Amino acid sequence: MKNRNVFFTLLFTGLIILLSGSGNPKQDQYIIIGWNDLGMHCSNKDFSKIVILPPYNNLFTHVIKRGTLTSMPEKITEGLTVTYEVPGNTFSVGKTNFWDYEDQIFGVNLPDNIGLTGLGLTGEMLADIDHFTAEGVPLTPYTDANLTTEDPYQMALMKVFNSENMLLAETQNVIPVSNEINCVSSGCHSSENDILFEHEREGGFDPTATPILCANCHGSNALGLPGNPEYGSLSYVIHEKHGDETNDCYKCHPGQNTQCFRGVMHENGMVCQDCHGSVSQVAQSIENGREPWLEEPQCGAIECHGSNYAEEPGLLFRQSKGHAGLYCSTCHGSPHAIVPSTLDRDNYQNITMQGYEGILNRCLVCHAYDPLGAGPHGVPWTDIEVISLESFDALEILDIYPNPVQTSATIPFHLVDAGKATLEIFDSNGKLVKTLLNQRVNPGEFSIVLDASNINSGIYFCKLTQNGKASMKKIVISK
Repeated sequence: MKNRNVFFTLLFTGLIILLSGSGNPKQDQYIIIGWNDLGMHCSNKDFSKIVILPPYNNLFTHVIKRGTLTSMPEKITEGLTVTYEVPGNTFSVGKTNFWDYEDQIFGVNLPDNIGLTGLGLTGEMLADIDHFTAEGVPLTPYTDANLTTEDPYQMALMKVFNSENMLLAETQNVIPVSNEINCVSSGCHSSENDILFEHEREGGFDPTATPILCANCHGSNALGLPGNPEYGSLSYVIHEKHGDETNDCYKCHPGQNTQCFRGVMHENGMVCQDCHGSVSQVAQSIENGREPWLEEPQCGAIECHGSNYAEEPGLLFRQSKGHAGLYCSTCHGSPHAIVPSTLDRDNYQNITMQGYEGILNRCLVCHAYDPLGAGPHGVPWTDIEVISLESFDALEILDIYPNPVQTSATIPFHLVDAGKATLEIFDSNGKLVKTLLNQRVNPGEFSIVLDASNINSGIYFCKLTQNGKASMKKIVISK
């Protein structure tokens, strides 16, 4: 990770300001959570020859009115305005030649820097029942300060205002985009003309009549264009044609530099083929009737996470809702970038909200109290308190208080690394009695409250482990 300690030091400064509150009760009542529907959006940079995808990015947000001691949190849209922007990226014309060819490709004459849905790089999001959307943002991977080097993981900024134009809350999350889908830049083809002239001149196809939108012949569900069924969908012909040539997904999908598959599954050693199959198998699945883009691998498959983590019937992960009607991506992040991600920027929003990276699972982000019983997916909540995100020299459990314990005790501890940590209670025979923590946590000082009301009197041991290191403390429970 680049400058990880610096990143989290700066972030913690912002976190302290956030947690200390603005002093305005109305502002403290609301939070906004944003996400992108995909881990990566792709777009051509040059539109003069072959066109696969236009500049088109999507943002979504939930605005939540925090719960109180007597009320539950609510998703709110009425009476609110949500704006979006991408700081450091204020124009697209000149970063791509899309606006030179959009009338020939899509039959529309667009103002500069305005995308196919009428949105620009800044604007208001559309209220849609229980969330807000901005679909079709014409973003390029080039910031205003650097027109030559891609920055595929820029940060979008969303702000929510009330009817009096008072800022209630804001958030930032990654708005990903890459131009790294060029068949020439991957080193496979000598030129785009070479690709066009490899096509047979069927049905009036003229390789010189550029620009050519591939989906006009080869249907694309991503663009909603059926093409000509006789020629096969774009996804099918690309995978079928290249199945014997390569099994490297980054030859076409972004990419050797972009590395768009970066979430927790990637960190745990998975590759694209573990979910999607090989390049040839992707083509075979389409030939067998699968609709690309509309039918994709399911989290709830038996061989994966199972029914307790399944998408809604007939929907994909990015379309599904779960706990309290929140989109799955609200807490878990985007497909291919499921948190905790190996990219620090993907983790920024959840760290800001709860003090640590990973799934948004701290109940007090939305609730005024920790609800009784299990949380989403039946998983018990972990009430981890963030004391500090500074660096420490050793992993250790600090002094537990009170000790001996009657009903409850606070267990403070230091972590020196980022990674999955466990905090467990064992009896004197080494039997596991209780798991207090089992998730990825960043370096820092934290504390967790042990509820000992259901633990018998006796001598116990508290064990903290992370990345092969361990620390242990004795606890005496006396009732």
